Amino acid sequence: MAVSTGTAAAAHVRCATGLVLAFGLLAGAGVLSLLVGSEPVGIGPVLRVLFADDRSDAAVIVHDLRMPRTVLGICVGVALGLAGALMQSLTRNPIADPGVLGINAGAALGVLVALVGFGIGTFRGYVWFALLGAALSTVLVYAVAGRGPTAGAPVRLALAGTAVGAALVACAEGLVFLNPKAFDEYRFWIVGDVARPGMSVVVQLLPFLSAGVMLTLSLGHRLNALALGDELGGALGVRVARTRVLVGLAVLLLSGIATAAAGPIAFVGLAVPHLAVRVTGPDQRWLLPYAGVFGGALVLLADVLGRVVLPSGELRVSIMTAVIGAPFFVWLVRRGRSA
Repeated sequence: MAVSTGTAAAAHVRCATGLVLAFGLLAGAGVLSLLVGSEPVGIGPVLRVLFADDRSDAAVIVHDLRMPRTVLGICVGVALGLAGALMQSLTRNPIADPGVLGINAGAALGVLVALVGFGIGTFRGYVWFALLGAALSTVLVYAVAGRGPTAGAPVRLALAGTAVGAALVACAEGLVFLNPKAFDEYRFWIVGDVARPGMSVVVQLLPFLSAGVMLTLSLGHRLNALALGDELGGALGVRVARTRVLVGLAVLLLSGIATAAAGPIAFVGLAVPHLAVRVTGPDQRWLLPYAGVFGGALVLLADVLGRVVLPSGELRVSIMTAVIGAPFFVWLVRRGRSA
């Protein structure tokens, strides 16, 4: 008994130390995001203007351009990382992800309906349409994948999500053709990016993100119990149906606000839970915060890489996460088939 207690304590110390290092990685990615771009700014000028906006060239670059981009990238990455970890835990599906299962496409269609159909052009207005679109797409994917002898299988869910996502994208493109004036707004937004929205979007995003993060972190011990099976989890005092509803609400909230703020960004929620579990093991109380921090770091690093990979111009962060995440997704599917 003493050996078991000592082992558990050592594991908690290791996870806590690793989480501090993960926050260090996130902070380093944030510093890189402030330094790197088409107009490089040295660490000295960044530190000088970071807390004192003197309206110099360096201050304008840092405060008006890179700071909103950096903070939004962290928020979006945290939201997508947590959403992916929740989905993989609840469904016990290693390839569950808001993008793969069509949730991002549903949220994107919801935003477009708000932009084109109702003329709503602010985040505070169209975020509700994004949440509704994400909810409807989730229901549709599980309705399609929930029939037949292999109902709910990981590959079946991925195929259903791909098909539903493609159909929703086609609907979105049809709406754009019906209203050509919306094309400019749509083409900048639909390719997920954190460069265009300003700090005002970040301020409006934070209350939604805070609610989603707090709800998610409160579910860790319940998800640990459900990992043992619904019957045993219920015997341990977990209300299974209520927990599933709360997890679904958290996923819809996190993925919906991320898509509304930055457009569809795929594969972040797919990859980071697999990175986190290598550090924490299956304990959701640690895996969830790791997934959030790793998600923020991944989005920032992908954004920084997109600024420097071309000799002139930039690649959007969604393109970079797809370049990184698509081979990872193929590897996961092939590994699952081998198993």
